[in-house]
Amino acid sequence: MNRVPDLRGDHLRLRELHADDHDAFARILTHRVFTRYLGIDRMDARQAHDTFAQSLAQPHTHPRRKYTLAVCALDDDSLVGTMGLLMEDYGSNAMLTSLVLLPGSPVQGYGHEAGRLLMAYAFGHLGVHRIWAGHRSDHSFMPQVMHAAGLRPEATLRQLFRTSGCWHDVTTYAAVAPEWKAQAAPHELAIFDGVARADEARGDASAPVPDQVSSPPVSIG
Repeated sequence: MNRVPDLRGDHLRLRELHADDHDAFARILTHRVFTRYLGIDRMDARQAHDTFAQSLAQPHTHPRRKYTLAVCALDDDSLVGTMGLLMEDYGSNAMLTSLVLLPGSPVQGYGHEAGRLLMAYAFGHLGVHRIWAGHRSDHSFMPQVMHAAGLRPEATLRQLFRTSGCWHDVTTYAAVAPEWKAQAAPHELAIFDGVARADEARGDASAPVPDQVSSPPVSIG
């Protein structure tokens, strides 16, 4: 299996999905507000169930192209959000996807940290050279999140996807491995270099960045 080890940050951790994550996962995909800025329309219960089953099976695929991980608090295993990565078929590129944090969760405001943990793993263990992400251009909170994740603006893609009967522009950002590594925190470097989390390498906690409930759009699962 191609399983990602638990990735621990200062305020949250990422882990592989478990079977008992189903209800929380489905709640995200069937909710009108939580899916508002994602590149999909709100799903019905059956669609959400099928998407969860596909996501749960990702570690068993060879080669693994999709990584949909649970976001949890450091001291609680409950799924309070999702964070994803899509390996692209050309070059050495990957796309961050599916960042959603449930409102009221203890990790709200730290969506950038989920992105950084997964980027450290992708740049290091997966050997990715370039990672990009995007958000709907009308999502005003997301530039702060992207910048805090170490991503820099690149372009605006006009009318990239259509949801709720409307076409949406997407602003894109990217980072390349050598530049991102140069600004990584000690615990991110530990992940980059192949250690899931070295507590002794942990740096100072960063300040929260508003992220609302969702960020990189484009695709889920």
